[in-house]
Amino acid sequence: QTSKSTSINFSSYTSTMAAALAQPTTYGCSPALLLSSKAAPLSAAAVAARSKSAPGESSVVTDVVVHPIVLLSVLDHHTRRQEGAGRVIGTLLGKRDGDRVEITNAFAVPHAERGDEVAIGKDFNRQMLALHLRANPRETVMGWYATALPDENDPNGESKCIADTSSLIHDFYAGECDDDPIHLVVDTSLQTDAIALRAYKSTPVCIKNEPLANMFNEIRLSVKSSESERICIDRMIGSNSAEGASTNGDETAALQVSMERLLEMLETCSEYVDKVVDGTVSADDEVGRNISEVLNSVPRIRPEVFDKMFNDSLQDLLMVTYLSNITKTQLTIAEKLNETLGK
Repeated sequence: QTSKSTSINFSSYTSTMAAALAQPTTYGCSPALLLSSKAAPLSAAAVAARSKSAPGESSVVTDVVVHPIVLLSVLDHHTRRQEGAGRVIGTLLGKRDGDRVEITNAFAVPHAERGDEVAIGKDFNRQMLALHLRANPRETVMGWYATALPDENDPNGESKCIADTSSLIHDFYAGECDDDPIHLVVDTSLQTDAIALRAYKSTPVCIKNEPLANMFNEIRLSVKSSESERICIDRMIGSNSAEGASTNGDETAALQVSMERLLEMLETCSEYVDKVVDGTVSADDEVGRNISEVLNSVPRIRPEVFDKMFNDSLQDLLMVTYLSNITKTQLTIAEKLNETLGK
C-alpha cells in the first residue's frame, strides 16, 4: 500500500489466486476473498482496529440496523454521481451498543477508481465529519457504504457487492473508525424490482502469519425508522398515490385536513368527558390520566399570541419551500451546464 500527500490517498493491490481456504458461516452469500500478490501487510491502523474486537466473542458485531435516511442519502448520491462512475462511496455514522451497530446518518465522499488504484478524498471526509459532529456529537464513524458495481462479465446484468478495490477502501476506513468498520452495500440495479441492502464485516486472512487478504462476511441487517422518519416516509408514499396526490397536493389543503382531524379528536374527547360526568359512561382511570397528561402538555397561550406564532411559522415554512425550489432549479441548471461543457 502506498499513499500520497494532500487530500487524496492512493493505494494499489493486485488481485491473485491462492489455495482454497476454509470459509466461515455467512448469511445470504459467500465471503469475498481479495488477495495481494505482494503479500503486503495491512496498515497499522487497520490491524489496531481489528485487534480491539478480538478478546471476546461478545464484542463482535452481529447485527446492523440502518435508518431510512441513510438509504435515501445513498440513493441521492448515486443519482448525482458523475457520468461514467461505476459506483459511489461514503461514510457511515452512528453508534454501537455491544454486538449491535445502528447507522443513523451518512455523507458522500469523492473517490475515483482506475484499475487497481483508488483515490479517496481524505481531507474532504474529515471536514464533513467535523461538521456532522458539531450537529450530532454522539455519532461516530461506523464504516462506509458503496453502491454495487455493475459486472460486465455477467450475462444477466447482475452487480457485484464486493469489488477488487473494496479491500483498499475498507483498509482506509479501518483507520477512521474506533472499531472494525462496517461495509454497507446498496444494490441500485433494480434487477428484482427492489433495492437490496447488505452489510459486511471484514476479517484478515493470514497464511504463515502473513496477512494476505480481507474476507468480507455478510452479517444480519434490518431497517428501522424513528417516529419522524416514519411520518416522512408515509407522506412520501401517500404523495405518489392518486388519493394522496389530491389530498396532499397543496400544503394549505394538507394543513386544513390535519386541523379537521384534530378538531374531530377534541370533540370525541369532550363528548367522552361529558358522558362520564353525566354518569352515562363509567369512568376509566387510564383514559382519565391520558387526557390529563395531554391537557397539561398544552401551554397556556393567549389567542392573539398563538395567532401570531402560527402565522410566523407558516411564513417560515413558505420561505423554506421557496428557497428549496430555487436550490433545485440552480442544481438542475448547473448539471445541464456541466453536461454541455463536458461534451
